[in-house]
Amino acid sequence: MKLEALRIPPRLRGFAADDAQVFDVTLAGDRVQAIVPSASQAQAQARGTLLSALVEAHAHIDKNYTVEEVGAAQGNLFAAIERMEKHRAGWTGETLRPRMERALHEAWQSGTRALRTHIDWVQGDPPAALAVFEALRHEWRGRIELQFVSLTPLDLFADLAAGERIAREVKRAGGTLGAFVYRNEGLVHKLGRVFDLAQDHGLGLDFHVDEGLDADASGLRSIAQLMRAREFRHGVVCGHCCSLAMQDDAVANETLALCAGAGIHIVALPTTNLYLQGAWERTPVPRGITRIREAAARGLRVSLATDNVQDAFYPYGGYDLLETFGLGVQMAHLAPADEWLDAITVSPAKALGLAWDGRIAPGCPADLVLLAATGEHELIGPRGRQRTVIRSGRILEKTQ
Repeated sequence: MKLEALRIPPRLRGFAADDAQVFDVTLAGDRVQAIVPSASQAQAQARGTLLSALVEAHAHIDKNYTVEEVGAAQGNLFAAIERMEKHRAGWTGETLRPRMERALHEAWQSGTRALRTHIDWVQGDPPAALAVFEALRHEWRGRIELQFVSLTPLDLFADLAAGERIAREVKRAGGTLGAFVYRNEGLVHKLGRVFDLAQDHGLGLDFHVDEGLDADASGLRSIAQLMRAREFRHGVVCGHCCSLAMQDDAVANETLALCAGAGIHIVALPTTNLYLQGAWERTPVPRGITRIREAAARGLRVSLATDNVQDAFYPYGGYDLLETFGLGVQMAHLAPADEWLDAITVSPAKALGLAWDGRIAPGCPADLVLLAATGEHELIGPRGRQRTVIRSGRILEKTQ
């Protein structure tokens, strides 16, 4: 298969392009065979934009599609937590599986090749969603690479026995250890316990951290300091980090410098945090977004991810990362937009430790998304988002 006259965003190129901007790409079997400059380099002649298949760094496929039963929380994070906690008491494998499968089908059709989901884990014993996830991970192998994170309230790790049981089961199931961190008492001590467990069991870490607009939230800074103090060598991902935007520039920049030195990967969740953070009795100012551009200035290329879909935390949406990207571009003033497409491809691939980093080059997997957009200003419009999904060198389907 030959794909002609395509733009490949510079941050997604794994090949030397010299001054070329428009390329012909040849696929052979399940690999990219060759990439050469097109005969015409006129941008007006480009037929589309080629991306590597998309990578979802932060989702909740156990919670999704429950909003009709639980109601929307309208800006109240802790009300959403309480509503989902009540609903979770009735979860079984039979009720979870259809919702989780629906999420995967949506992600697959939109061009997603890997997805990391957080699974609510609020006691020492594993939740019902884990067994469903393990079955789906096996069934979807070769289509979507699935990962999971145990999402546990940080305070539960004060129970040493419960923490140990969680870590052992996460290790057995091949997952990542996680915690919800927000202005907890004894924050550093409890985080230290999570790091102990991760080190003892050889686990990576993925935190929900500082998901609010309180400037005194210091979870992200504490995690970075612990990483450096302990010389922690496994990957650490921190999602949300909204409070960073509320802190003085000097404080925020110092925290970002610590994160850069520690090698933390930050994930921004524009849909959920746009909905949850900020007042509802008036126009919500400020908004819930972390410092994406300031992080990038320090070499921290932030990922954009979906987070919640049609549940109490976010009552809208679906599993199309290009829609999330479009909102993130507008919300955080990410321009030129095509210079940030690594936020849904290369950056999350690195954060998840995938075998392919998402850079397009001869020999890479032919898992690609061909967008109709021929320029950066079309990327987030309905025409530009029209796409052809290519998996293992074969056209999957055209969507939207």
